[in-house]
Amino acid sequence: MTQDNDKVVTLAFLFSEVEAKLLSDALNQEGIHSEVAGFLTGSFRAEAPGRVKVLVHAKDLARARELMDDYTKSKEAIDWSQVDLAGDEDDAATDDGGDNTPTG
Repeated sequence: MTQDNDKVVTLAFLFSEVEAKLLSDALNQEGIHSEVAGFLTGSFRAEAPGRVKVLVHAKDLARARELMDDYTKSKEAIDWSQVDLAGDEDDAATDDGGDNTPTG
C-alpha cells in the first residue's frame, strides 16, 4: 500500500517544455525528485497546445513550492537591459571588428 507522502502530485503547469525542465532541474539540484510530464502537448508538436506538468512527491510539495518561488524570483531579478542578445547570427559570425564598409 502506498503512503500519501509517496503519492506524486503536480507542482506546476507550464506552457514551455524548456521552462518546465529548468524548474525540474533546479528542484532536483536541491534534492527534491521531480519529473516533467506532458512533452507531446507542450509546444505545438501535437495538434493543440497544452501544458507541461512538473511533478513531485506529496511529501516534498511544501519545500518544492518554496524553491519554485525562489526560482521564479531569481528569474524576475534579471536586468534584461544588461543582457546582450544577438540579433542576426550572420552579422555576428562575420563581424571581424572592421568598419563594415562594403568594398568592390
